[in-house]
Amino acid sequence: MCDSVPVNEDWEKRVDAAWASFDEYPEERAAEFRAVIDALAAELPDGSPLGAFERACAWDSTGHSDKAAPLYREALAHGLSGYKGRRAKIQLSSSLRNIGQAEEGVKLLTPELDGPSDELDDAVRATLALCLSSLGRDREGLSLVLGALAPHLPRYQRSMANYARALVDPEG
Repeated sequence: MCDSVPVNEDWEKRVDAAWASFDEYPEERAAEFRAVIDALAAELPDGSPLGAFERACAWDSTGHSDKAAPLYREALAHGLSGYKGRRAKIQLSSSLRNIGQAEEGVKLLTPELDGPSDELDDAVRATLALCLSSLGRDREGLSLVLGALAPHLPRYQRSMANYARALVDPEG
């Protein structure tokens, strides 16, 4: 459920079911999948951040970052927050990178490094690393990825975390 807008539980279940069926839509039927999401979004009030978010996800998932980015922006501008708001920032940053606007993606995601921690932390770091790499800032990106990976390793967590820091701060 979206933290910023109350939504009917039945609607959420139908959206989840639509996304669960995504793999049943090969590339040549992508427009059909987007139509399913559009119909669900149309059930929401005008200006709903959830409608814009779901439509953005559908465009993005069918290979159209250029059409997704404005919809992610709309969702965030209309108050999408919480978990889905964070997802929107991650996905918008990825879309921006795909359309040659990686610097904007870096600006959008960098504050998320200091935000409340959740299961999306590694996705934030991975997407930010890709944006940084697109800007030729590979050491910073690698540092983020190693830092995200380190806690998941069965051994060498401390060493990898130290190597990650040393990539961006050789003195520290």
